[in-house]
Amino acid sequence: MRQLTTRQVAVFAALVVALVAAGATALLIERPELFTSDWWIAIAAVLTFGTAYLAFHFGIERFVHNRIKVLYRTVHDLKRSRDPVGGPQPTGDGLSRVNAEVMEWASERRSEIKELREREQFRREFIGNLAHELKTPIFNIQGYVLTLLEGGLEDEKVNRDFLKRANNGVDRLMKIVEDLDMIAKLESGVMELRTMRMDLHESVDECIASLELRAKEKGMVLRNEVEQGIWVLADRGRLGQVFMNLLTNAINYGKAGGVCAVTSYPLGNQVVVEVMDDGIGISVEHLPRLFERFYRVGKSRARNEGGSGLGLAIVKHIIDAHGQTITVKSEEGKGTTFTFTLQQAD
Repeated sequence: MRQLTTRQVAVFAALVVALVAAGATALLIERPELFTSDWWIAIAAVLTFGTAYLAFHFGIERFVHNRIKVLYRTVHDLKRSRDPVGGPQPTGDGLSRVNAEVMEWASERRSEIKELREREQFRREFIGNLAHELKTPIFNIQGYVLTLLEGGLEDEKVNRDFLKRANNGVDRLMKIVEDLDMIAKLESGVMELRTMRMDLHESVDECIASLELRAKEKGMVLRNEVEQGIWVLADRGRLGQVFMNLLTNAINYGKAGGVCAVTSYPLGNQVVVEVMDDGIGISVEHLPRLFERFYRVGKSRARNEGGSGLGLAIVKHIIDAHGQTITVKSEEGKGTTFTFTLQQAD
């Protein structure tokens, strides 16, 4: 509430006096018998006006006094927040300390603003990439269906082929949705891992066998160089998905006649696993963002291969869920190596 000035107090006092005088005058006109002489009238007027003035004056004075006390207490609390001992204003080293605290506070606020901007930028990129990933198969499906509706359905040479292509688009949409759902569950902790003692060599063998035909079509060779008898603690299904995604990635970006090998070696109570290929490689500036959802080293190369853009993100989330780490090294024209750790089983 705003403080009253001296002039405002005087104006308010004059108004009160005028109101009391008006009331006394009205009473005198209506009941003149109450006032028997001029002296009594003068005394009554003085007492009335004086009482009104003093009451108003002390009321305002008390109000102002209380406001000053509140303001003083507020200033005192602010000083104590900067100087807990409640002493005088800091000088010398004390002032330097206060300045350092202020600079630290400002630096923290700048860091928070920067983090919020980075999150907003990531959100925009993610939504944009997701929309693009979904639009590509949707437009393809729409084109095939429209062609069939416009007469292609009656053409036996066209209808079955276009229905297969539309079905492939639906499969790609389902893959994107399933991968997004898996990432959401891994991030929220809803998907629990069922860790067990398992044979690492056998797990790699199973994945290579399921991708052998695809590798042959590309002219690549997949090798399991993990020694037999190496046991790890992991979720069998999730670890298999890690190998599937990494080996599929190597096939997609490998070269004809190339090789992708899976090796391992012990390191303390852990097992280090490496998935190496001699493909086209990745430039250094892309490596820090390689595990981001929908991040593309080349804006079109993964889409041409039909990937969801979530394979490496899922790999990292699964490894993180195991409490382990994964890294990547690559050089353009020489290949890429993904390295991750697993808990060794007794």
